[in-house]
Amino acid sequence: MELKDLALPSLNAFASDYLTDQLEVDDFFHYSLSDDGKYNKRYQELMSRNFFRDELADSIEKYMEKYSLSVPVKENIEAFRKEDSVVVIGGQQAGLLTGPLYTIHKVISIIKLAEEQEKALGKKVIPVFWIAGEDHDLAEVNHVYTLKNGIREKNTYPFYHPFKSMITDIELDTETAQSWVSEIIETYGETDFTNKLLADTNEVIKHSTTFVDFFACLIHNWFHDFGLLMIDAADPELRKLESEFFTMFIDKAEAITKAVHSQQSFMQQSGYKRMIEIQENAANLFYYDSKKKDRVLLEVDNGIFSGKNEGISFTQQELHECSRVTPERLSNNVVTRPIMQEMLFPVLAFISGPGEIAYWAELKQAFELFSMKMPPIIPRLNITIIERGIATDLNEVGLNLETVLTKGTKSAQSQFLHSVKDDTIEVLFHEMKAKLNENHELFTERAISLDKGLDPLLQKNRKFIEQQLDFIYGKMNESSRKKHEVVLNKYQRIENSLFPFDAPQERLWNIFYYLNKYGTDFINELVQQPYTFNNKHKAIYL
Repeated sequence: MELKDLALPSLNAFASDYLTDQLEVDDFFHYSLSDDGKYNKRYQELMSRNFFRDELADSIEKYMEKYSLSVPVKENIEAFRKEDSVVVIGGQQAGLLTGPLYTIHKVISIIKLAEEQEKALGKKVIPVFWIAGEDHDLAEVNHVYTLKNGIREKNTYPFYHPFKSMITDIELDTETAQSWVSEIIETYGETDFTNKLLADTNEVIKHSTTFVDFFACLIHNWFHDFGLLMIDAADPELRKLESEFFTMFIDKAEAITKAVHSQQSFMQQSGYKRMIEIQENAANLFYYDSKKKDRVLLEVDNGIFSGKNEGISFTQQELHECSRVTPERLSNNVVTRPIMQEMLFPVLAFISGPGEIAYWAELKQAFELFSMKMPPIIPRLNITIIERGIATDLNEVGLNLETVLTKGTKSAQSQFLHSVKDDTIEVLFHEMKAKLNENHELFTERAISLDKGLDPLLQKNRKFIEQQLDFIYGKMNESSRKKHEVVLNKYQRIENSLFPFDAPQERLWNIFYYLNKYGTDFINELVQQPYTFNNKHKAIYL
């Protein structure tokens, strides 16, 4: 593997301004991305605060025991108990087969920044991955995209569930999951690694009872040597530690919403779109109906908390009681989850995707309600994997990688086709079509003057002749495309690999394509690249 840095624009306007230091940072965040001393400042701030270190370490250890703790993981759990340790943290939904590539990129980012800052600070910095198991959006995690005969296919796990259940409660049927995974891996073609990959994945499925189990076991298998700690946001043991913080959210429910709206208004005045949809009466908490396994968003009005479109209602005191006795029935939304994370962990830095940067900026005043600062928000590594054959194709057609990663290949492909067109044929075709129309019009006028009833037939005849000419012209173009099919296929391969269907590679394709082709050591090699957090795009040549 060879890593090269590229300067590419961010697709998100706010993220782009953040990365290029175009913001008045103090208006949106508590730490500047361009401040070289941000980690030292943040570390000193964390050392002045107290955390439930032993309790949280116990919770993480208990949660991860089922995945067989490695020595690096055990060491990091023990290190977390010490008052001078901090964490680099980030999270993602529990996608089947780990979802799009950017999930892997985020995990790598967490691990690499923790390694970097442990050396820089001379203190223990622990990588932590927060699995969003409390999320209920099944449609976000139940599919994988593949390419079959040049056509994108959405391979959806065959499971219907009408309720808004937390993903951590969605059961995984062993036989169904194994069959589904086998079909996906089959689309990648058989290699020397296919049988082992399929056998290993089937073994993981056998020991996974839920979607989150499946996700967590894969992540742990691939990254346990790097000491990655994991938590499931829906873990009942974690909920017990969150109990008193839920009470704080309940007490300040209306104030939190006002703070977010205030910050959003400021951002809109600064020319940025709001990212978080939050109603005026939002309580920013969900209630989980354990019988129905249905997650209900709460609203608050004059101290009464009720379910949006659901027949449940609580007084403030009743919800306090719930947070104390059955905290597993409460969960965070997009607003309170980052605040809860900050209350639980000594967060040196938060690893963020482009969209997350913008919505965290909308939470600044909400954090300040609790006398806390947001951690430094560090963009995750943006990575594009360039296979050897694709690199060869790029060179042979003379395409610039930066152009492909921002615009795709369609424009270049059109220019190529235009360059190989027979200009004489092109001119003759358009001249012939123009003369035909002119002569047919004269012929029609004369014929109608003799018999008006001929008009419909003449119009039909004109269209038929035009269609025949267009048909021949199309056949000529098709012949030209076939003549240059080898080159056109190179353009298509490049686009399918690097910018498929007008989207970055990391947002569409899945890591299993590469594991099937290059083996599971592929992930270790990815992690061990010499990344730097310089806001540059990482092109990795295989």
